[in-house]
Amino acid sequence: MNTLRDRTVVVIGGGSGIGLEVARRAVAAGAEVVLGGRTEAKLAEAAASLDGAALDGAVRWRTVDTADQATLAEFFAALDRVDHLFTPAASYRVGPMRELSDADAASPFDSKFWGQYHAVKHAAPKLARDGSVVLMAGAASVRPPAAAPAYVACNAAIEGLGRGLAVELAPVRVNVVSPGTIDGNLWAQRPAEVREASFDQYRRDTLLHRLGRESEAAEAVLYLFGNGFTTGSTLYPDGGYALR
Repeated sequence: MNTLRDRTVVVIGGGSGIGLEVARRAVAAGAEVVLGGRTEAKLAEAAASLDGAALDGAVRWRTVDTADQATLAEFFAALDRVDHLFTPAASYRVGPMRELSDADAASPFDSKFWGQYHAVKHAAPKLARDGSVVLMAGAASVRPPAAAPAYVACNAAIEGLGRGLAVELAPVRVNVVSPGTIDGNLWAQRPAEVREASFDQYRRDTLLHRLGRESEAAEAVLYLFGNGFTTGSTLYPDGGYALR
């Protein structure tokens, strides 16, 4: 296993949720962590929480919007090297094809797919040859929910993107993490009745009959950072959702 000590780990979307959990573990392992995101106050608060934890590594932050390639170019230009990149930042809407507007149906691709694509594109010149990229997809890619076809297609496309980038960027490793439903920051922002109905359905649908934790998804990302012989793979921390 490769160590993260003295490595530069970039997390775009590191101000909260799974991204922040990844940053916490990377700093504890001795990495220099660079947080990126759109909201200055959230990034500053996240960085302070990591600094205040008396961990081994160091943390800094910079605003960036994955929908704006100019900010991506500026973000990566300020870095000397990127050893590991994780890109969970995204904002989108989901729903049935017959109900969503075309703009809303396209939003997972606009934000989650193209946002990650362009982040990797601008990071590529700074990526260490023995480093890695972890993209964020979702287990809906292989087991579609009832009414979210564009979202399903987006996650499947990201998994394909990971395989394609693994070939193009080798020996840099590129992998994908595709979590199931995680009881954390993302779902906390949704209406309670929507959240609880989705949670109940997921408990019924998954082999372990429970929700995932942000810490469990973060641990999967750290594994993909560290295993030097894994590339072009997708890891599903989903409690067995894809198997039912």
